[in-house]
Amino acid sequence: MTIPHVLAVPYPGQGHVIPMIELMQRLAQHGPKVTIVNADFIHTRVMNALPRNEDLGENLNLVSIPDGLEPWEDRNDILKVSVAMQRVMPKELEELIRKIDEGADENCYRYCVIANGTMGWAVDVAKRMGIKVGVVWFASAATLASIHSIPRLIDDGILNKEDGSVAKSELFQLSSTIPAISSETLMWTSFNDAAIRKNCFQLLSNCNQSMKLADLIICNSAYELEAAAFSAIPNVLPVGPLSATSMPRNKAGNFWSVDSSCLSWLDQQPVCSVIFVAFGSFTVFDQIQFQELALGLELTNKPFLWVVRPDITTDTQVVYPDGFQDRVGSRGKLVGWAPQEKVLSHPAVACFLSHCGWNSTIEGVSNGVPFLCWPYFADQLSNQAYICEIWKTGLGFERDEAGIIRQDEIVNKVKQLFNGNYGARALELQSKVREDGSSKKNLSNFFDWVRVE
Repeated sequence: MTIPHVLAVPYPGQGHVIPMIELMQRLAQHGPKVTIVNADFIHTRVMNALPRNEDLGENLNLVSIPDGLEPWEDRNDILKVSVAMQRVMPKELEELIRKIDEGADENCYRYCVIANGTMGWAVDVAKRMGIKVGVVWFASAATLASIHSIPRLIDDGILNKEDGSVAKSELFQLSSTIPAISSETLMWTSFNDAAIRKNCFQLLSNCNQSMKLADLIICNSAYELEAAAFSAIPNVLPVGPLSATSMPRNKAGNFWSVDSSCLSWLDQQPVCSVIFVAFGSFTVFDQIQFQELALGLELTNKPFLWVVRPDITTDTQVVYPDGFQDRVGSRGKLVGWAPQEKVLSHPAVACFLSHCGWNSTIEGVSNGVPFLCWPYFADQLSNQAYICEIWKTGLGFERDEAGIIRQDEIVNKVKQLFNGNYGARALELQSKVREDGSSKKNLSNFFDWVRVE
């Protein structure tokens, strides 16, 4: 009996590697052999963060190729990473495929490449080598619909053709069924740096061509969450939220070692009492904003679990307000990285103060948790709009004239969330997503598509 061999190529970011590994773990359970191809630097971080003796599952293997950067270079520099990847990784992936091909087991009858939607070069490599290729989009369908609409937005004079900057600031609709959005909140227009904005715009524009070349496109979302967006991109199949169905293993793909002590701390807290605070892997605060956030959490007088990465501030080390840790005592639990989905499913968690990355957004939705929205960049602004304006399961913060979210604003929004109906609406949305069987069917069809020669 022969089995297919799948090569999965995620974008080298925390929010892409974790769901790709999760998707491939599910796929491997259905028989195919799966090889996940990360950049060397990311592969090392993932392997170092894995708990000792962690089992990724049968038929699944992690390998790596160079990304064109030196080990000491900044991987948070989106422009530098993008340029280096496109220069080096296509040739490296092609050589890897040929090397695997030479030593392939006779029972593995062919390849199928599954590439992240922003890794168009991997789609090009697959097509050039005559390999079937699928694309997986780990952001929202609304974001993908906005990228799909780039040519029209340029023709309508809303965007500049050269760099994607806003030529005309206004609200517009991607289709008659999608709520109006602001040209200022598109995925690439949130970047202040002109070079990064232009590079991001060009990268996303190229996604349209990659999508046309792909044999299948899937998205980690659900019709119930974004029915209007999916109507604008009918060739994209929702297969999520992947987090809505429990996996038998712990999640792999973290860039930091998980501190599971927070789970026993949660066990000691009252039901629906804890503010869970986590900003993903990219958000960075200056010292003023970090201090205001800390003082705001303290003044809520509620228990909070705060994920404080070592690199979360612009300073070389995290500095809390004087006496902060002594004053909050055991009411505040601080960890470097948390098992986020386990935290969100814990009955003690009342709300999620989040950067609104798409993975965090749908994990919160899947667990019926309301949001306090603190977006940082890119699609997070659009995700906040869905949470606050469409699903009505959360609140955003107002910034002062200096662009700072002050401690009293944090306290006020926490009070509003706890005293409002946001939790009830979050549970209602959770129920609708879990009852929506279309994603489950599409995911099963995806597995079947992979297995067909």
